[in-house]
Amino acid sequence: MKLTILGCGSATPSLRHLPSCQVIDHGGKLFMVDCGEGAQLEMMRNRVRFGKLNNIFISHLHGDHFLGLPGLLSTMALHEKGSAVTVHCHRRVADILGQILRVVIGNTPFDIHFNIIDPKADGQLLYEDSSLTVSSFPLYHRVECSGFIFREKQRGRHIDGPAAKFHCVPHYFMNNLRAGEDFVKPDGTVVANALLTKEPTPARSYAYCTDTIADRRVAASIRGVNTVFHDSTYGDDGLPNAAAYGHSTARQAAEIALEAGAETLILGHFSKRYDSELQLAEQAAEVFPGRIIIANEGLSIDL
Repeated sequence: MKLTILGCGSATPSLRHLPSCQVIDHGGKLFMVDCGEGAQLEMMRNRVRFGKLNNIFISHLHGDHFLGLPGLLSTMALHEKGSAVTVHCHRRVADILGQILRVVIGNTPFDIHFNIIDPKADGQLLYEDSSLTVSSFPLYHRVECSGFIFREKQRGRHIDGPAAKFHCVPHYFMNNLRAGEDFVKPDGTVVANALLTKEPTPARSYAYCTDTIADRRVAASIRGVNTVFHDSTYGDDGLPNAAAYGHSTARQAAEIALEAGAETLILGHFSKRYDSELQLAEQAAEVFPGRIIIANEGLSIDL
């Protein structure tokens, strides 16, 4: 599971950062979270393939989080992308986007579906496949806003090849081993699963939390995730602005990540007032003992 940052600035345009957008690559499937202006150009710069993008998650109805979507879908239509695209968003976002897309694009060579998010639901399942789930939870901004959790499903145990060969385990039984079953030989001898397998790769999880004030309800919704991307619009100097505009400081983001039990905190959604985000990371580090990453366009993170 790999995260690529395509935009990590806040609403006011900046020469340093683009509006919010990121892409999660899980097993070759691409999932976009928010789509600010310039997203499609950043996809090209970072060699993110349009054809593998089938699910787009929009957190809320503010322009810096969805105005790049009409242009992106228009470009995908020109590239004659074949498979459907599902946009996961609130009802009002779907209504407005639907009108815009009918004017800007018209007919497309692929279907566009809207999956409606309940902004008040905590744990609404939006997507599921054999190895991953994506669910939503409420954020606390000036308008209805949702965060997203990407969770890998627990993988099977790893086969110890030489041990399995030594005990003559047939190929058809390998999935049983991965599921934790012991192997019974034709003569009735039981070979313990622990002798034939190794511990599975730990399942990973990632939470996207922007835009939001620092609220303990967010920490409760994401408790136990490995990596958190959290609204870090301001430093300590911007605390009054954070409260007034429904955002968080880097220190507050660190408090939420700490309470959630995360291992890694990614800071993002930066105000244009800062020439460098190092001070924000330093303030967060005074609270959060884990790994802290400063988001930046083009940054890829192995989750």
